[in-house]
Amino acid sequence: MNDHVGGAVVATGFDVPVEPLRRAAHYTGEPGCIAEARAFAAHFVGRLRAEWCAEIGSRAEEEVLLVVSELVTNADRHSNGPYILELEGTDTFVTVCVCDSSAALPRRFPRDPERIGRHGLEIVHALAKGMSVERVPVGKRVSAVVALSAE
Repeated sequence: MNDHVGGAVVATGFDVPVEPLRRAAHYTGEPGCIAEARAFAAHFVGRLRAEWCAEIGSRAEEEVLLVVSELVTNADRHSNGPYILELEGTDTFVTVCVCDSSAALPRRFPRDPERIGRHGLEIVHALAKGMSVERVPVGKRVSAVVALSAE
C-alpha cells in the first residue's frame, strides 16, 4: 500500500491482493487422487502465505487438508465420474468446494462413536465455520469454509 505525501510516494506496508486467490484441479478418481488433492491444497496454502502474507498456523493448515481429504473422498466414493476441487482463500479463510456428477446429496449421520466409517461430514462440520450443499446441472457442489489463524 502506498500513501502520497506532499507529492512523494511513501510505502506503508505490504500490497495485499484485492481478489481472493483461486485455484481448481480436476481429478478422474484414479488411485492416488486423494493424496494429489491434499498436495494441491498444501501448495495452495503455501501460496496464501506468500501472496497474501497470511499467518497460517499448523493446526489451521491441517484442518484445511483434512476438509479437502473428507470432501474429495466423498466425491471419489459416491460419484461415478470425475470431480473438481476448487479452492478460494485470503489471509483469513479458505473455501473448499468439491463438484461431482452425483445428484445424491451427502448425508450427515448422527454422532455415534460405535459406528465404523461415515464420519466425513461430521468431521467437516466440526472444522468448518460454514458448509453448504447445492445441486448443479451436472450433479452437486459441496462447500466448506475453514478459518485460518496463526498459532
